Amino acid sequence: MDSQSQNTSLQRLQNVEKRIVRVLELAGEVMDELANPTGPRKEHISRHCLEFMNMIKDIQVTLRDEIKSACEYRPFEKCDYSSRIANEICCKKLEYVVSQLDGMKQTVDEYHGAI
Repeated sequence: MDSQSQNTSLQRLQNVEKRIVRVLELAGEVMDELANPTGPRKEHISRHCLEFMNMIKDIQVTLRDEIKSACEYRPFEKCDYSSRIANEICCKKLEYVVSQLDGMKQTVDEYHGAI
């Protein structure tokens, strides 16, 4: 991996971090709206939930792409056996995380289909 692709990857992950913070803010805004003494305003909750789900989907896609990219990178290709095996185990773990993220994406897509 050259420094430019590492920097780009790092920037993408930092952007994911910012989006996660925004997702938590949205969840807090929904909770505030639900606790509103005059009752929750449906349009506010709907708007926040839609933005929440869109951001979750965006986060999931970015993380899946970053994990996939990390799995394709083979830094120990010409090293000794134990390093290669450890690397392969890590890749399998990351593939499992990708499958879990795909499940989350499906849930988000089903949510959008239900709206």
